[in-house]
Amino acid sequence: MPVRLAIDIGGTFTDFVGLDETTGAVVLEKALTTPRNFADGVAHTIRKSQVDPRAIRQFVHGTTVVINALTERQGAKVALLTTQGFRDVLEIQRANRTDMYNLFYQKPKPFVPRRLRFEVRERLNYQGEVLQRLVEEDVAAAAEACRKEGVEAIAVCYLHAYANPTHERRTGEIVRKICPQATVTLSHEITGEWREYERTNSTALNAFVQPAVARYLATLDQHLSGMGLSGSKYAMQSNGGTTTFAQAERVPIHLMESGPVGGVIGAKVIADLLDETSVIAFDMGGTTAKVSLIDHGHVKINTDYHLEKTAVWAGYPLKIPVVDIVEVGAGGGSIAWIDSGGALHVGPRSAGADPGPACYALGGTQPTVTDANLLTGRLNPEYFLGGEMRLDPARAEAAVGQIAEPFRLSPLEAALGILRLTNANMQAALERVSIERGYDPRDFTLVAYGGAGGLHGTTLARELRMKKVIVPAAPGQFSAWGMLMTNLRHDFIRTHVMPCSGERLAEIVAGFAELEAGARDQFRAEGFPLDRVTIERSLDLRYKGQEHTVRAPVGDGALRDARGLESVIDRFHELHDQAYSFRQDDPVEIVNFRLVGWGEEEKPRLKPRRKDRRTLAQATKGERAVHFEGVGSLQSKVYERGLLPIEETFRGPAIVEEPACTTVVCPDQEAVADRFSNLIITEVTR
Repeated sequence: MPVRLAIDIGGTFTDFVGLDETTGAVVLEKALTTPRNFADGVAHTIRKSQVDPRAIRQFVHGTTVVINALTERQGAKVALLTTQGFRDVLEIQRANRTDMYNLFYQKPKPFVPRRLRFEVRERLNYQGEVLQRLVEEDVAAAAEACRKEGVEAIAVCYLHAYANPTHERRTGEIVRKICPQATVTLSHEITGEWREYERTNSTALNAFVQPAVARYLATLDQHLSGMGLSGSKYAMQSNGGTTTFAQAERVPIHLMESGPVGGVIGAKVIADLLDETSVIAFDMGGTTAKVSLIDHGHVKINTDYHLEKTAVWAGYPLKIPVVDIVEVGAGGGSIAWIDSGGALHVGPRSAGADPGPACYALGGTQPTVTDANLLTGRLNPEYFLGGEMRLDPARAEAAVGQIAEPFRLSPLEAALGILRLTNANMQAALERVSIERGYDPRDFTLVAYGGAGGLHGTTLARELRMKKVIVPAAPGQFSAWGMLMTNLRHDFIRTHVMPCSGERLAEIVAGFAELEAGARDQFRAEGFPLDRVTIERSLDLRYKGQEHTVRAPVGDGALRDARGLESVIDRFHELHDQAYSFRQDDPVEIVNFRLVGWGEEEKPRLKPRRKDRRTLAQATKGERAVHFEGVGSLQSKVYERGLLPIEETFRGPAIVEEPACTTVVCPDQEAVADRFSNLIITEVTR
């Protein structure tokens, strides 16, 4: 029996989804993450699932190794080689202040110290023409200094290398010869876009994480091979597609949002299946909550990702394709705390998997969102992870008591306050991807998943007056399931500023032909059949003299003649008007050529359930008191999700339990399990 397998490592839990391609049966598993060695946790979940590794045809992996290494600053000792005069670009950054009126504002500290940033005499112009030839003696001297310093990774970023990578390639050859112990990252291999600071930072951060990721993937590969797994192995990328382990080792920065992206892809699949044109994916796990808006079936992807950016902190920019996800530190393990001024906060610090929330009884003593959910009756202490793990209400009460006492509240009142603040943080994230970008959340359906998504999704949807909540089957492992629904994907981007006009059509066609050749070479090198590769093209366009661009799709027939190109320009005018509320008659310029190569993989087919003789009475497990904000304690029916009959509606207040997730149906809401085992929750109309 051939099996496809996906494993997603989260901050608290490692999720497993296995698909038997012969029978269509799905195997689900969940275990605590092993932060000291993530590969151990992956191997543990496979053994726990009892799936035969020799039967695994394809393995897809989502990992937090990259983002953890960056946020914890646990990476390699990095050096930077750059064009003479640009040594301090990481220090100067954008020469602006994110928090303008903060007298104590500090810029983010570069990942490469100044003493390890070396200047090289070479220079290209923006068209890639050589103004000064590469001085190889400078490269050799810098490489020798790196060798003496024990540098583990070297980043090379020359001015305008996106237009002509010749100097960078030669530099790479010299550096690898003198410093064979160090990994080398060349900027043109990370991004083909302009913006000197963003390119340099992206290259430096890739170099920073590359040794750690290479070691991790090599260790994981050894674990899997030792278990007998000989199938193809892929890593989930931030762009919504997968890539081979070998490619992931070369450009690990593309794994930045590896895990959460799988859930967004899964949400799109569910939306398409149920004819929901526009949805917001809401993923609440143990450490963070992530939201992403899908408008009319389109997953938004941009190349202006910022690590750790906040309203008062510039963060670190990355010029890589990333699904547009807004993330906040609000997960089940997020810690509630009181600041020096007496204000309550939740997150961003998390108890994680070790020691975990206080109620896990694994050594944690600080109050978390999970502890609050337990005290308010939302969680069943005897049924966490299907009964595999028992929660301790007494420890939860003692932990939340640390919040209650300073405010002279009961632990229950403090728990409700923690949940209210957590929901407010997540509501702000939902508003950032919708209202702040011109979308009305009332036009969207919320797809709630993750271990805690069902606990909070219905309350958030009510606050934003969203029309519907969908809790998909196996929400606790949904991101891993979404990885099984992805294809291989490679993005190719090249900055080339030029007029977008019929007179330049041949040059535009040639630009895309060059990118397409690179895409096919990439898939060919990976051994992927070219007859299963599809190509998508787009252009970043702007009005001449403007700074910002708008991405316009370029269909297969758009480049046949000048009339086809005009249709692309017309579409740009429409999209510009939608984004900025105006259009102009000015000439249109091309800034970036973009091409996406998709390698089509076979995907599991969702089979609808047939209506059987199940009844709500058979699914009912009893009742318990659940405390709701502004309403008080209400006796709520408790249902076992796996026993719910299809297309039979029940009303809240209710709790729907399953091994890896609990869903709260609020008062005056009704729920129904559809034929695909999704739980659909709507407001009761009066």
